[in-house]
Amino acid sequence: MNLLKKISSKNVLIFNLVLIGVIFGFSLAFLSFSCSTPGSGNIARAQAISSNIVIPQDALAIAESLQLTFNAISDKTLPSVVEVKTISVQRRQNMPNFGGDPWEFFLPPQNDNNPDREFRTQGIGSGVIIRYQNGLYYVLTNNHVIDRATEVIIGTFYGSEYPAEVIGRDVRRDLAIVTFRSNDRLPIADLGDSDSVRVGDWAIAIGNPLGEEYSFSVTMGIVSALERTGGPGGNINDFIQTDAAINPGNSGGPLVNLRGEVIGINTWIASNTGGGSVGLGFAIPINNIIRVLDDIITSGTVRDGWIGVQLIDPPRELTDALGITGTRGAFASQVFLTSPAYRAGIRPGDFITHIDNMEIRGTNHLVQTVGNIRPGDQAVFTVIRGGTSMNFTVRIDVRTEEVTTDNRSLWPGLLVFPIDDEIRSSLNLESNVRGLFIAQVHPETPAAVMGLSRGDIITSMNGTTISDLNTFYRLLRENTDRELWFSFIRNNSNFETIRYQR
Repeated sequence: MNLLKKISSKNVLIFNLVLIGVIFGFSLAFLSFSCSTPGSGNIARAQAISSNIVIPQDALAIAESLQLTFNAISDKTLPSVVEVKTISVQRRQNMPNFGGDPWEFFLPPQNDNNPDREFRTQGIGSGVIIRYQNGLYYVLTNNHVIDRATEVIIGTFYGSEYPAEVIGRDVRRDLAIVTFRSNDRLPIADLGDSDSVRVGDWAIAIGNPLGEEYSFSVTMGIVSALERTGGPGGNINDFIQTDAAINPGNSGGPLVNLRGEVIGINTWIASNTGGGSVGLGFAIPINNIIRVLDDIITSGTVRDGWIGVQLIDPPRELTDALGITGTRGAFASQVFLTSPAYRAGIRPGDFITHIDNMEIRGTNHLVQTVGNIRPGDQAVFTVIRGGTSMNFTVRIDVRTEEVTTDNRSLWPGLLVFPIDDEIRSSLNLESNVRGLFIAQVHPETPAAVMGLSRGDIITSMNGTTISDLNTFYRLLRENTDRELWFSFIRNNSNFETIRYQR
């Protein structure tokens, strides 16, 4: 068969038709793809894939179980949480308020016989019911929630409101107890054990962030850290840190664990956003509160322990000079004369490392530990003095405002540091000048009475030359039972103090 016949044969014709069809089909597909919406192919593929995905039932069961746990915690704890509403009344002089009502200046005074006016401010915080006794419900909250309030109202989870009374507070721990009466049966929160809390534990915060609009909110996170110190108002607690969202209004509300037990009272936040939560919330450990709860309820206040030392966390130049770098503890820069510490033998310059064999982590920890010891009890204090460790048995006294503010017995009343290059340069001291720089002088103390001031350079004590901190504190312990005086440099001139008679 010649070539022409082959091309014109029926089989070849069919093949050509099929080939033309395939080419036409590919062309239509390409045209359709090029004109379609971008990503539609990805969407189709994603839909195809997602239709084949099956959520693992084991994992789903675990997640749902945890979710049910959070549901149960909320159901259990929310009814014991309350709103703490406060009203504060202040009296101010009746003057025009150009920032308020624009018509106020033109209106006659509300009371011609009273030139002062009352201003009422409202606030809201949180609290938790922790006790029922003799017809009264006891609510635990922060002192700063009810501070300066002239009226307190408790709002319950069920919508009822009751007038309340503040019966006691602990300013140093920022705690307060409020009571109210109700014929309703209200649940009491379970208190947990904050000593068993570990970093990484689940933590649930409950309260009234930003007021009534968001009342009885539940947020969840973990325990981020323990034993945090600081806080506003000189608070002496060692806080639980959590990333559970805490905002203004949460103060006084509970921080609970997976068992629904209260492990802390939410108190403050660290924020660089004007007060909003950034995941740095802090709660007072419940065990700190349990130790003083009965005192607040029965007497309205707390009888803290006191030994009579003024403490600092020493900076590096001080620890290096005293040879205690890397050692944890608290530095006794001053000691109150006739205080329990002084009577026991503790002196300025001692570095307290242990109480009853418990390591002291720093100044706040020592203050808290001493505060928790009942007045009249004894405790053994371990100190480092001149490189040597020694023990002193101290009988704890009660802390009062009178004894803690009596600067006349604060011995010696000054804080000194070694002279470094920065101090030498700022005071234009010659290179051969030796002594100690006075960083602080407390008013009404012996040092102040002798005429010493911040910035002076002490060169000798009772006639003995001083060149370092160890010599200063050794001489202060050994040679000052009867009288004390200093030689010092001020404005590059030499002076001598009066003699302070003890």
